[in-house]
Amino acid sequence: MSKTKGRVTLPSESNFLEETKEMLDRWGADALRDSDGTKLDDDIKSLDAKIYTTYFVARGHNEFAKQHMDECQQMLLMSKHNLATGDTLSIDFLDGYYREQVVADYVHDPKKWWEIIDRTTGGVVPASDWEVDQENDLVTIKNAKPFHEYTVSFFVYAIWDPTQMYNHITNDWGDKPHEIPFDVRQPNSGAFAKDYLKQWLIDNPSTDVVRFTTFFYHFTLVFNADAKEKFVDWFGYGATVSIRALEEFEEEYGYALRPEDIVDNGYYNSTFRVPTKAYRDYMDFIQRFVAKKAKELVDLTHEAGREAMMFLGDNWIGTEPYGPYFESIGLDAVVGSVGGGATLRLISDIPGVKYTEGRFLPYFFPDTFYEGNDPCIEAVDNWLSARRALMRNPVDRIGYGGYLSLAYKFPKFVDYIEKVTDEFRLIYDNVKGKKPYCGLKVGILNSWGKIRSWQPYMVAHALWYKQTYSYFGILESLSGAAVDVQFLSFDDIRENGVPADIDVIINAGDAGTAFSGGEEWLDEKLTTTIREWVYNGGGFLGVGDPTAVHHGGRFFQLADIMGVDKELGFTLSTDKYFKTALDAHFITEDRISDFDFGESKHDIYALSANTEIIEYSNNEVHMASNRYGKGRGVYISGLPYSYENTRLLMRAMFYAAGKEDQYHIWYADNLNCEVNAYPESGKYAILNNSNETQTTNFYDGDGNCESITLEPCEILWR
Repeated sequence: MSKTKGRVTLPSESNFLEETKEMLDRWGADALRDSDGTKLDDDIKSLDAKIYTTYFVARGHNEFAKQHMDECQQMLLMSKHNLATGDTLSIDFLDGYYREQVVADYVHDPKKWWEIIDRTTGGVVPASDWEVDQENDLVTIKNAKPFHEYTVSFFVYAIWDPTQMYNHITNDWGDKPHEIPFDVRQPNSGAFAKDYLKQWLIDNPSTDVVRFTTFFYHFTLVFNADAKEKFVDWFGYGATVSIRALEEFEEEYGYALRPEDIVDNGYYNSTFRVPTKAYRDYMDFIQRFVAKKAKELVDLTHEAGREAMMFLGDNWIGTEPYGPYFESIGLDAVVGSVGGGATLRLISDIPGVKYTEGRFLPYFFPDTFYEGNDPCIEAVDNWLSARRALMRNPVDRIGYGGYLSLAYKFPKFVDYIEKVTDEFRLIYDNVKGKKPYCGLKVGILNSWGKIRSWQPYMVAHALWYKQTYSYFGILESLSGAAVDVQFLSFDDIRENGVPADIDVIINAGDAGTAFSGGEEWLDEKLTTTIREWVYNGGGFLGVGDPTAVHHGGRFFQLADIMGVDKELGFTLSTDKYFKTALDAHFITEDRISDFDFGESKHDIYALSANTEIIEYSNNEVHMASNRYGKGRGVYISGLPYSYENTRLLMRAMFYAAGKEDQYHIWYADNLNCEVNAYPESGKYAILNNSNETQTTNFYDGDGNCESITLEPCEILWR
């Protein structure tokens, strides 16, 4: 039995009453929820717990959808590149797509809405030079240029919701109907969404919290011919695009969007692309529509005396919890999946709701809960990584999802989560509403700024990618670090300058991406504003390809601040004599193992003898610092997440800010340990972030030191 109670949501299912009662008691849960594929029966709903019911606005209503197939959600897709070897070329534009998910839109005139592009020249093929064979889904181009490549940008109807499709395949749901998504921008669908919810609220009196999963448009998720993911962008607006949306956009904005504005060379405006003005306009257009329509449903929910909760996933596109319209929706709560510290802060920092909830891992699905596997391994890793972030700003509730009957078969797992739920409630009681001590304020600078708070470097929500982990580690480290974090856009700097309370700016990412900035750095106002700020005492930390765009004899446009640049092959004739690393540096004082720069960056060189080379190997610089007027710049070639790199990042930021003398305040010198202090309440906590006993020197708020030993995973409260 748990020592404390509340703030925990338990998944349950029909015909599992006694076991559910036992788990409510053991985990101290005070709410019950269903999951995709499960239902709560009346006996479960009668238990002494708040009842969450999953509600799908734009899917799961096939009887309606089948009667209005012309109001299915639409997408603009691009075909493969096709090579012309003569003056005629036939293209199977659906080749490579899953035809159970999408079908071509022939309701609207392809000649008006589709676009065929010569990708060799970038030119648009005139509509008079191509025809569509609707029976065979073929586009035939005449007057093609031999050995040029061509693509077709075409509209489809989406006839299977991608999340239900994934769950259907993963859980082998057999002949269960495919759920058809419909578009509430269409007249019948918009009216149905409201009318159905009104009746549903009457028919479900035991539901306390309507868990909208989510509202209208799914993140971009398209499957290939083998029913596997082809394209996934957790931030993608691809499923919001329809003929009606483009017509209404043109009417409001006074200009028409081309298909190319959406398919974007096949990149589909992924979150890694520096956003164009047209795409920013389109996003804003969708966000305003979604906020207005979602508010109508939330208002109905409140009128019925229920709470409205949004799941931060699935059909979340357009809600943008850090965007300008989110608070106008009037939601009571947001729940999201916690992959680690950064994703926890993504949820817990959301403004304008009464409470937030994190769905922890693992999901109670058979891909984890099977004989011979130990789900505790994933649970421990998930909890320890998220716990760091909880100490900075906790969610108000935690919970799990999936089939409780599966988890129940693993007693060791049940025992562990009992400890987790008790520890969470202890953390919450001590931390919530208490501003933690922050040694620095850090600005993360990229194209997106605030609207993508805690979201840079993600492709599919919280998944590991070879090309991103060396940057995502920065966010994961910061999520539990004793610093305040603000997300800034290049427009913020251009329009308002660097905020007065920022100590360090971090710019990190691959060259050309939205996170490094690409051609944003050709703006002299941006570069000179930051130069002046650093020169007058600010700190700048670049990771990977910071400020990178080839211009003016530089690749890193702020190379002068960081003291390093990247060799592109153009200056091989210029000798580079500065190769000697310093014997010691503040940033690496407590280093105890080899450096891990992840994928790293190569061919970085020091600009002058003034550059402080901190790490040099393989004939290249991987870490350096540089004095710049009264300020400092620091360069690191990559920072995957680890306790070692968290410490390295903290030291680099304090050094860049010129605040080394304040580093040993609320500090533990053991890399596996961290300190969080809460001046308002007079409490502090020393964490052991490892599963082993640790001894550390602990420094309090006055810099006094004592030695402390912590048990595995222990939090020592004082």
